[in-house]
Amino acid sequence: MDAVTIATSVLTLVAGVGIFLIACSMMSTNLEALGSRKLKALFSKTSKSKLLGVGVGAAATAAIQSSSATTVMVIGFVNAGIMSLTQAATVIFGANIGTTITGQLVALGLFGGNSISSSVVFAAFAGIGAFILMFAKKDVAQKIGGILAGFGSLFVGLSMMSGAMGHFSELDSVKQFLAMFENPLLLVVIGMALTAVVQSSSVMTSMAITMVVTGLISLDQGIYITMGSNVGTCVTALIAGLTSTKNAKRTALIHLIFNMSGVIVFMLLGMFLRLGGTSYGSLFTAMFPHAPQLQLSMFHTIFNVATVLIVLPLTGLLVKLVTKIVPDKPDKQPSDAPRLNFVDEHMLVTPPIAVKQTKSEILGMADIALRNFDIACEIISTLDYKNIDAFRANEKKLDFINKELAKFIVRLLKADLNDKDRLYLSTAIRSTTDLERIGDYAENIVEYADNLKAAEQVFSPDALKELADLRALVHKLFGHAVNAYKFNDRTALAEAYNVEDEIDRVTERMTENHIARLNDGTCTPDVGAQYLSLTANVERIADHMINVAKTIKAQG
Repeated sequence: MDAVTIATSVLTLVAGVGIFLIACSMMSTNLEALGSRKLKALFSKTSKSKLLGVGVGAAATAAIQSSSATTVMVIGFVNAGIMSLTQAATVIFGANIGTTITGQLVALGLFGGNSISSSVVFAAFAGIGAFILMFAKKDVAQKIGGILAGFGSLFVGLSMMSGAMGHFSELDSVKQFLAMFENPLLLVVIGMALTAVVQSSSVMTSMAITMVVTGLISLDQGIYITMGSNVGTCVTALIAGLTSTKNAKRTALIHLIFNMSGVIVFMLLGMFLRLGGTSYGSLFTAMFPHAPQLQLSMFHTIFNVATVLIVLPLTGLLVKLVTKIVPDKPDKQPSDAPRLNFVDEHMLVTPPIAVKQTKSEILGMADIALRNFDIACEIISTLDYKNIDAFRANEKKLDFINKELAKFIVRLLKADLNDKDRLYLSTAIRSTTDLERIGDYAENIVEYADNLKAAEQVFSPDALKELADLRALVHKLFGHAVNAYKFNDRTALAEAYNVEDEIDRVTERMTENHIARLNDGTCTPDVGAQYLSLTANVERIADHMINVAKTIKAQG
């Protein structure tokens, strides 16, 4: 084989790996967009049983074709407090089973013989998907086209890798060089390192299967490289966990310990097999004779399933272990330090779920804003400041969430989203500003209370009764507005508009009553100024809450 052929083979191999990686990403992105809307509801069921958690993890990973994406998403849920460590552990166990699907697809694509290669048949889906992408108008059809194009490209890349490795297998020097790597531990390390570089155990396993089929490496070498790839894939989760909460770090550590446990158990078993004069390669060759395509892919599946069966009963102990490794320590920041409660940057890997969590974060802001309005009303009614610290903490939270959620939304808008989600996010930033402004008006009300206290004045009993009634109306408005926003409920929106109109009428009547009290001497001008400012601020609070609710009109 001349230098030109060798160079061509190297370039073809690189191109094949690149196409394979792009195909995996394309399938994952489009499958997420179609299927991950239901993943949060699916994950919520993991608390029912450990086996169900494993099943959910396997199904989710098979659906989005990425165990790394599933694991990072789980870390995001743990970081946001949506999922417990035990739930996260079982989902991660299942993700390792789900990731074996790619290996089985690759093995299927390498069948052919004298007939048309199945890889060629599957590669044709790339063309079908491309045509759909070109001519389809609907978002769902385009996502399906993207899935088919990614699926077909997977086998285009596989064919290129297989062809390049076939050329290398003709070179004795290459085969002799690769034969030098026989030590199981060294092969595991090589698998770990290469997987950490390409950031995909599926790609590494697929390359190993192709190398075994073309004769570049032995089945035993492929088996130990595949074991190493299971540990190498933990790098993504570890990076995600390092920048997150303690529980997120623990989740990443569970992923690492789980995968390392499987490798250690199978390494020890492999050592005993070699002492007995046999090996994994011999066993799987006997189990699947004349089908090298299946030998490594089936080992990969059995390895992951067996590891789950071994570790699953020990989930509780594993959670205790990582809790000791990453112990609870006094936080440098106070426990009530502002933070995002429902979203996490690691959720950006699953945009549809991130969109849903953004809505939850905004609804959480609405709850904080209403709490501060209540505290402000209590303070100005009683001039009792016992809850002022809670008020100030809530105001900091509103300011923080408004700023940080806007940054998150901007990043989320850069992701692959459907038109509906993109439209929603375009209104969400305005909603966070509206809710932050409600907090500002609550601050104004507290300032009016400060003025009353400094002047040693109080509202009259009639004014306090009017304020209590107005406060009840604001609560009613919030209830309808939140239901409208949360459930896209047009009926609730109409009710919110009715209550807002009533608030306008009531505040107008309160102004008239105040003037009457001024005339009869019941109320002083200083008190009246604070009272009028209060009613004007409450009216603006109602306007901002309506602004949040009516964004559902833009969402169709």
